[in-house]
Amino acid sequence: MCSLSRKLLVTALCISFAACARADKPAVFADKHYLEPPKQVKIPSSETALRVCADPNNLPFSNNKEEGFENRIASLIAGDLNMPVEYTWWAQRRGFFRNTLKAGTCDVVMGVPLSFELAATTRPYYRSTYVFVSRHDRRLDIASLNDPRLRSLKIGVQMIGDDGTNAPPAHALANRGIIDNVRGYTVYGNYSDANPAEKIIDAVEAGDVDLAIVWGPLGGYFGAGQHAPLDIRPVTPQMDLPYLPFVYDISVGVRRGEDELKTKIETVLDRRRQDIDRILADYHVPRVDGTSVQSVRKEGV
Repeated sequence: MCSLSRKLLVTALCISFAACARADKPAVFADKHYLEPPKQVKIPSSETALRVCADPNNLPFSNNKEEGFENRIASLIAGDLNMPVEYTWWAQRRGFFRNTLKAGTCDVVMGVPLSFELAATTRPYYRSTYVFVSRHDRRLDIASLNDPRLRSLKIGVQMIGDDGTNAPPAHALANRGIIDNVRGYTVYGNYSDANPAEKIIDAVEAGDVDLAIVWGPLGGYFGAGQHAPLDIRPVTPQMDLPYLPFVYDISVGVRRGEDELKTKIETVLDRRRQDIDRILADYHVPRVDGTSVQSVRKEGV
């Protein structure tokens, strides 16, 4: 690209000098033709239903039985807008947004990070963090990525994507030279199984790993369902330098340009704040707002 730009610059200078040398003749410039960019086709949102695209096997967030906390929050929003919820189920893999929200098969995707590049996002309705998960009887009490014990403990981390892309904890550990004692668990797991993302928490309870570093809602929900009580502690630092965040604001995603729908949803999120907080608490979602994320266990065990 550099050589091409330089060639164009030299050519332009030559033409300029030639024009100056023949000042007695009027310069003739050819008409310029530009290719117009393709116009974005606007897909209007439904006026009769809250159309949501979601993963059918992704608890604690969503499933096709509508048992996830994002299912419940979507129902709350739809009810407040006097609309039914209509779902399009699509596994959250690469291409999820292209084939759902951008294709117009739905108007809403729950649980989208704030400032997400593939959608317009509402104001966040919760703020969560990655967490350390360990057996309570181990008394590890690890809360920092800089704890020297991480160099010798067996650590489970989540891998994202079909190509095993690393999540923030794996990057943070690798940056500290902690590699050989780290075991990866895919977020997707075996999709034919119910709750495939639970495997990493099962590994903590079984002792296959000493602790896991997982996204907070997953750790809180599945940690509460284990027979052995587990400790859930927020990861620190919240921002691992130079720029590796472990805390994220979570919003509702809509298509860009759907400002009216976005405003309606934000109004409901503000009005039903306490109801949303209760739903998040029911699912043991750790929140970076003073909510306790200490020891959790299955009720009655």
